[in-house]
Amino acid sequence: MAFDPSYAAPGGARTFFERRELERLLRLYGRMVAAGEWRDYAIDGLHDAAVFSVFRRASEAPLYRIEKRPALARKQGAWAVIGHGEMILKRGHELEQVLRFFDKGRFKVVD
Repeated sequence: MAFDPSYAAPGGARTFFERRELERLLRLYGRMVAAGEWRDYAIDGLHDAAVFSVFRRASEAPLYRIEKRPALARKQGAWAVIGHGEMILKRGHELEQVLRFFDKGRFKVVD
């Protein structure tokens, strides 16, 4: 992924996932790939958010985006799962809480 300076905030500060957050996201990604649901992912570190996007095919728009927005941590919660049309499907203060979205309904993947 090439660095786009237009994403950087003044002074170059950017938001990223912590190691344990990224490990958890990649573990979910691996489970969903094994289930045949997802096939590709992208990670973006923006000035106000870290974004983990998942795709069924690399040429398509993302199926879901899992976003970390620290500025919302005290209000709505820093974490969100966003679907097609920018619809917020789940929001919360903890990553595990938000990722439970993928354990419900049509997603029946077992560790």
